[in-house]
Order: sequence, then structure tokens, then C-alpha cells
Amino acid sequence: MQECLNITYIQKPVQHMPNPITAVTGAPGEWQQVVFSDESRFHLDGDDHLGADHGMEDDPDLQFLLSGTGLVKVRSGSWKKTRFYKLQEDCKTMWHESKKTLRSKQTFSVEDIQSVRFGRQTEGLKKYTEETLEPRTFSILFKGRRKNLDLIASSEEEAKHWVSGLEKIISNMNNLSQRRKTEQYPSTRLLSGFVRSDTDVGREGLARSLHSNLSQRGSVELRSGLCAADINCDNKMSPRELKNFLHDINVEVDDAYVEMLFEKCDKSQCGTLEGEEIQLFYEILTQREEIDVIYGEYAKTEGLMSAANLLEFLQKEQKEQVDLSYATQLIEKYEVDETAKAKQQMTKDGFLMYLHQPEGLIMNPTQKSVYQDMTQPLNHYFISSSHNTYLLEDQLKGPSSTEAYIRALMKSCRCVELDVWDGSDGEPVIYHGYTLTSKILFKDAIKAIKEYAFKTSEYPVILSLENHCSVEQQKLMAHHMTSILGDALLTKPLGEHMPTQLPSPQELKGRFLIKGKRQNKLEASFSDHAAAEEEEIVTEEEDCRDDEEESEKKSEKSKKLKLAKELSDIVIYCKSVGFQGFEHAKTNQAFYEMSSFKEGEALKLAEKSANDYIHHNVDKLSRIYPSAFRTDSSNYDPVPMWNAGCQIVALNFQTPGTEMDLNQGLFEQNGLSGYVLKPSYLRDGASEFDPITLTRGPWLKHKEFHVMVISAQQLPKVSQKTTSIVDPLVRVEIHGVPADKAEKETRHINNNGFNPMWNENFQFDLYVPELALVRFVVEDYDAVSNNDFIGQCTLPFTSLQSGYRHVPLFNKNGDLLSSAGLFVHAVAVDAE
Repeated sequence: MQECLNITYIQKPVQHMPNPITAVTGAPGEWQQVVFSDESRFHLDGDDHLGADHGMEDDPDLQFLLSGTGLVKVRSGSWKKTRFYKLQEDCKTMWHESKKTLRSKQTFSVEDIQSVRFGRQTEGLKKYTEETLEPRTFSILFKGRRKNLDLIASSEEEAKHWVSGLEKIISNMNNLSQRRKTEQYPSTRLLSGFVRSDTDVGREGLARSLHSNLSQRGSVELRSGLCAADINCDNKMSPRELKNFLHDINVEVDDAYVEMLFEKCDKSQCGTLEGEEIQLFYEILTQREEIDVIYGEYAKTEGLMSAANLLEFLQKEQKEQVDLSYATQLIEKYEVDETAKAKQQMTKDGFLMYLHQPEGLIMNPTQKSVYQDMTQPLNHYFISSSHNTYLLEDQLKGPSSTEAYIRALMKSCRCVELDVWDGSDGEPVIYHGYTLTSKILFKDAIKAIKEYAFKTSEYPVILSLENHCSVEQQKLMAHHMTSILGDALLTKPLGEHMPTQLPSPQELKGRFLIKGKRQNKLEASFSDHAAAEEEEIVTEEEDCRDDEEESEKKSEKSKKLKLAKELSDIVIYCKSVGFQGFEHAKTNQAFYEMSSFKEGEALKLAEKSANDYIHHNVDKLSRIYPSAFRTDSSNYDPVPMWNAGCQIVALNFQTPGTEMDLNQGLFEQNGLSGYVLKPSYLRDGASEFDPITLTRGPWLKHKEFHVMVISAQQLPKVSQKTTSIVDPLVRVEIHGVPADKAEKETRHINNNGFNPMWNENFQFDLYVPELALVRFVVEDYDAVSNNDFIGQCTLPFTSLQSGYRHVPLFNKNGDLLSSAGLFVHAVAVDAE
């Protein structure tokens, strides 16, 4: 985070701002009728047709989907039934036929689709359909935990129409979402989201009537949005059109509130809005007094911001070291009024647009791409890692799926676990042993991993093997990995000579590393006459001397399994060995040998012997995994392990919660590469750093972190009941070394998820800022039970930008809430 010399808050009535809407309507009790609907959160350019705004209206694939066809839905070998599917006219909702008489909903949003796959690529289609059907099959995969939709078309041509059409719509939606995801308030949405040509003859009158009134408020774009709401093209807005317009900008509004808002604007009392009445409606809807105050302080040129005024704001408030040309570039990039832009001036709408863009968000945009040194040894990085990667749910009876690997890899996970057992038909399978979890073929998992490993990140993927197989099936495992992964699989050390340290992520781009047992030393790779050493093979849990009941369940047979040479030989830089203490490791453990630690043992070491643990992790990799008692696949706190320099801190990716938020927050930086360079004092073999005692050293940089939680915009409903309205509060949490850990909470605001305002100041003392994570959490207050989660954003303290910033919010699964966000002021100063 950028350091600043002082804290500057604009000394205007920000602390006592009235609710913007209430200030206009004078009816605070009626504001509770305004509800932001999660279901209405995603709308396409305020128009009924996606195609009209994206050049798809004549697209044959789109027309095919709009007509619809019968498709065979596949659930099992015996359940294959024909159902009619079609895309609805809004081009964002799929309707499907259902034989269930009590089924309340027969639609799903295209926004809920994660991807569409052509052919028999899911486990269901591979298992329940013949190979001959390959050209006619496709699958729709959803976000979250919703089951895949496996379908068979009547012909290959129809299947291609479905896949191509859905992919085009999803692509357009994603492109639109990229424009919108940082635009979290209606004025910006009006100015950039609802762009549409206003040349339609039936709407020219309304456009002309708006032109003079809104010439300084982003007139072209605003006219376009409002014109689109004029359904009957009479140049006026009826109450119904007004309600539809509010719905299109993601505001679910009660009829009573529409009537109240309409009456407030209908000065002529003629039952419709036009001209200046529409301008008043716009002003009520888009008013954000906190922005008005900030903008007014710096708009010193004809009531607008000149480039020099904007530069003053950037330097004084945002603490940015930029010049006049940068301010001019922002005006050129984000100003919505062409007249102002020509004068190199910024209107309030342009200013708000800037605040919603990457330059104005809380996270430093320069850290969204790979910015760290990627040429250091692998053990110098935190590595995003998954435990029991194959599970979609709990580890007692939950389903195993190749889809779980795909989801983890797409979230830039770089170390995945494969728990491999003998299959009854000779093919090794993956599942959680001694439980009722379902099984998947090992080779299918490897195929899925190969296809998706490098779509999000190009940096190496570690396959962590839990080997319980017989020698024969181990040979088959080795065969599948070498034949499927091909040259991407690392099967020998890099270079011609025995290395002395692990290679770097840069050197290993696009490569797979196997973590597992090896019969001999790595040095044997450079000898033609090296003999394999036979040894008993134990699982990772047995390597970690732990007295939990799980170890007792393992049979003597499993402990005496021999290792196949074919599998042993492809373990290069990640040889699994048992941990026998730091002193033993220092003298006996090679740089390519690594140990796994159950969370309980790792936490004890991190608390009692932190400095020794740090020294151990300077030279070697350590993997941490959850206790066997976490049968619900819950997670442990990863932060103490990171503080001790542990690299592979494996979490259950399938289980949302604070722990996964922290993981996503840490690895959000550095281009979603899945690798984050550890601070220098966690890479120094002579480091005296101890996160518990905090002795003096380069890590000790005492900061005062000031956060003002100002407001929020368009928070989604927690309950789907139409009468439900959130009572939001915000909690700011600091996660890091024990001395830094803290949290502070605002009061809750009654019945306002649309634009609640807090204006509350918090101060935190940070001693090791490089290891600190800041988590913003928004909850729906409940006086009688636990608060309900609404959204959160977690990011490294060192990635924060100073000043007035919007904070994007993510749902419990880590997906962006495209319209919701917080507005805060953040600044850090050196403590005296």
C-alpha cells in the first residue's frame, strides 16, 4: 500500500450526510420498500434483446436457440428423457419443459452457466452414453454446486448450434460484465451500460426533449437508456415504464415506492413524466451526496474538474505520484460528456465513472498482472493448493468428480491432490478411502487436469499423489500420466548436471511435477547404473507421525506396498519423505525432498518453533493438509502456516468460507498465477523473524491503517422473499501475525440495501504489513440469530490503494457480485 504523510478527509458534512433518496423524498419510512433483487442483478443494456445491441439479431445460432428444440436429458443409464428447451426472448433466460407438476421454476439464467462443452466430456455422458453419440452430445456446466446438464441433440448440426449459440451469448455477457463489474451505481450504469442508438423515429421526440435538459449530464447515453424504457414510443414515461426502467438497472422496486417516486417527479400531474420531470427522476435516482462533496471540493473550473484539478485530487487524496498527462489520460478515457472532454475537463459523472474503474478501485491495478520476480526457486513462493481436490462436497459420502479438478485449476490452484486406489477392473480409481464417496477413473482425472491446467495460469502444476495402489496399477498410473501429459510432464531434472536447488516457476512454465515416493536419490537420474532401493511405502498421513484414529484404520497390507519403478522415476523435485524433526531435516533432507504436515502438527510448529520452521521452509517445500476429523470438508486457518513460510497450504476448495476467502485474497495478486513470492525474511536462511515474538528486524514496519467505511451500493437480497430487505453492516478484518489480527464493525442500517451510508472511521495498528490481509465483510444484521453473509472482498494490505476507493464484493463461492460494492477511504501512515 502506498505510504502517505498525513490523513486528509474532506471537511464537509460527510459525517452527517442524509440518505440521498430520503433527502429528496423526505420519507425515510417509505425507503424500506426499495429492494435490490439478486435475480434482477444482471440485465443487458436495458433492452429486451441481447442480439440487438451486439450484432447478433441475424445470427443463425441465436435464432435457432430462440426457436428451441427437443433434447434428450441424461441422468443415468435408465433415465434418459426428451425435454423441450428454448432461449427466451430476453436472450438471457433458458426455458425448459418439465413433467413435474409441482415444479415452480422451469427456467435458469444464462448468467448461471459456467461453460458449455461439446461432446462426451462429463462423467455422466461418458458413463451413460455410447461413443457413437459423441457428435450429438453436449453439457451445460453451472456455477456453484448445481449439477451439470447432460444433453443429446437429434443431430450433430443441432448440437453445434446449441453449443455455438450459448457460447456466443455467454461471451457477450462476459464482455458486458467486464464493462459493468466495476460500475456499481445507476448513474454509471446509465452512462455506460445502456448505450443504444437513439435514431429510431418513434423515439426522436423524447430524445429531443431530453437534449437541452441533460446536456451536461452525459446526455447521449442517458437519453439512450431512457428512450429504451419508452416502450410505446410516446415520448413520455408511464409508471409501468418507470418501474421497468428501475428493474433494468437492477433495482427491485415495490409498487408503493414507484407510486411515491412517480408522484414526486410528476410536477405537471398529468400521469406521465417528460422533459424536466425525467431529469428530476434521474437526479433522485443517481444522487450520491458523498460523491457530490468530494467532487465539489475539487471542481474549481467553471464548476467542473480541469486536468489540474483532477491531478490535485489524485496527489492529495489518492496519494498517487502522477503527473498532469496522467490526469489528462483519465479524462480522455472516462469522461462521458464530449464537450467537457474537448476542454480537458471532467464532469461529476465522468468522475464517478473513473472511481468505478480499475484505477479507482481498492486493489492496485498494477498487481493484477504478474509483477513479481518469477525466477527464484520454487520453495520461495506461496503456492495455491487444494486438498482432496476430487471431492465436490464432504469427505464421507460426497461425490468425487473430474469437475472438481477443473474448478480448482480454473481458480489458479497449482497443487492438486489425487488419492489413488486399486480399481476393481484393473484401472486405478480416485476416491476418499474407507468412506462412501464415489469413485472416478484416475486416467479421466489426468485428462481433465491436462486440458484445464494452464487456462488461468501458465505456471507449473504439482500433482500430489496419495498412492494406495498395487505395483501393477501403479505402473498403469505412470503410463497414464506419461502418455496423457506427454512432454509437459517433467520426467528428469532440468539441465545436464545435478541441480543444487529447485527450479523457478519461470523455468517450469507449462510443466507438471509429480509429488510422491521415490525409490532412490535424485542423483541417480544422472547415473546409468543406479540400483533402485526397495522400501515400504506409506501414505502422507502415515508420514506425518500423528496419533489420530485414521492411522489405525490402515491395514498392514497398505503399509507394505512396494513402489513401481515406473512411478518412482517420474518423481523429480517433490519426493515425499517423513518429517523427523528440524535437526534431522537440516542434515539429512535434500532440497528436492519435502514433508507433509497435518494441520495440528503444523500449527504447533508454527507457534512453538516458528523460526526453525521458517529456516526449514527456506530450503525445502512443506505441504499442510486438514485434519481427518474435518469430515465436513471444513478448513483450517491458513494464515499461521503462511507466517511460518509454508508454501503448499492445502485447503478444501469445495468449501466456501473465511479460509477460502483468505486464500483467494492472497492469490488474487500477481496475475492469478497461483504463485506469490514470499517476503525476503521468509527466504533468508539467517532470518531471525518470528511471527509470535516479533523481534526487531526489516519485517517490523509499524503502520497506522485508517479506514472510513462510507457507503455501499446495490447489495443483493439474502432472502428471496419479495418483502425481504437487508439491514447491512460492514466488518473490517485484519489477518496476519497475531499482533496484527483485529476486526471492527459498523452499526447496521435498517432496511436499505440500495445505498446505505455509515461514514464510520476505524484505526488499526499493523506491525508486519507484508503478511497482512484485509477483509471487508458485508452482512445482513439479525437480532435473534447469526447474521447472514452478503459479500466480501479480501486482498493483501500491500495491494491496497490509498484514498477514496470502491471495493468490489464477492459472493460465498468467490464469484463477483457485478453491481454491489462498498465505498471507503483508506490510508496508511508510519506510526510515531
